[in-house]
Amino acid sequence: MSTGIPSFTGDASPFGGGDPYADYRTAEFPFTQYADLADRRLGAGVIAANDEFFAERENLLKPEAAEFDPEHFGHKGKIMDGWETRRRRGVSAAEPHPTAEDHDWALVRLGAPGVIRGIVVDTAHFRGNYPQAVSVEATSVAGSPSPEDLLADDVKWTTLVPRTAIGGHAANGFAVDVEQRFTHLRVNQHPDGGIARLRVYGEVAPDPAWLDVLGTFDLAALENGGQVEDASDRFYSPATNTIQPGRSRKMDDGWETRRRRDKGNDWIRYSLVAESAIRAVEIDTAYLKGNSAGWAALSVAAEGSEDWTEILPRTRLQPDTNHRFVLDAPAVGSRVRIDIYPDGGISRLRLFGSLTEAGAARLTARHQELGG
Repeated sequence: MSTGIPSFTGDASPFGGGDPYADYRTAEFPFTQYADLADRRLGAGVIAANDEFFAERENLLKPEAAEFDPEHFGHKGKIMDGWETRRRRGVSAAEPHPTAEDHDWALVRLGAPGVIRGIVVDTAHFRGNYPQAVSVEATSVAGSPSPEDLLADDVKWTTLVPRTAIGGHAANGFAVDVEQRFTHLRVNQHPDGGIARLRVYGEVAPDPAWLDVLGTFDLAALENGGQVEDASDRFYSPATNTIQPGRSRKMDDGWETRRRRDKGNDWIRYSLVAESAIRAVEIDTAYLKGNSAGWAALSVAAEGSEDWTEILPRTRLQPDTNHRFVLDAPAVGSRVRIDIYPDGGISRLRLFGSLTEAGAARLTARHQELGG
């Protein structure tokens, strides 16, 4: 169930020209350090909606902020960068209004199953056409279910956000404290309207059986349960980019720090999926040319320990290059730190290996705790 954090109710002012985000309302949410489980780069998708008359459901998961062009109209009306349904009506002239139960819905497949820590329902640029209220439910269904499978009577849905009034042209945030693994969401808007973006922040909870079959895999990858614990600098782009799927496609798809004016260095600390044996490393500086890190070093530590052991000494990096290193012996640990010198950035870090026996056992136990 969601818990109370700052919310934004009531009407937003009509757009008065100028910067369309000038009066946009948001807050510091306590969960945005987690990965967005509904990120398209992880494979998330909006697989169905009961109505998308004015604007397509797929817009909900666009990674960039919503855009607004006040003069952009199409055959069906104003073009909005979000998911927007038609206005609901009652059943007759005597009953012209929708009932309290009438609502629109969209089904969202998470890019990676996980434990949800917070949800943001963003109504950017929806000022007179946002929903009166929203609610969000979640379920866990194995495999690749169709919309019909998810809407079947035997599927159990858990309420994450109860029906709650929201504000227009605002980031409406909801902290979630349900300790369970979910694969899909049902986003409801009451009774109708538009939502610009949906963000679902949480921790990836991978399937231990799948990782066991793979044997060797990327132990730090977001989709496999790796996480960024902390980073020295996130000025230009987030450190989580370094463990996203695939190779970087542009400069801001990696991690880049501001220019240092001291004698220090920048770093990222990661939690691996579980205790693991690392055998090979990739450090990619794709698209970072005049701003790639000059050198990098890697260290490993046990869970909860600050006793770091260097596994890759300080090594020269080349711009816009994927660097591969085979370790002389497997490096065992649950945490990894990359230090770059003196500043700059990398686009991806890949740590290839397998779970230790203890790591596999712990991951399986956690999976069972979460209802997997």
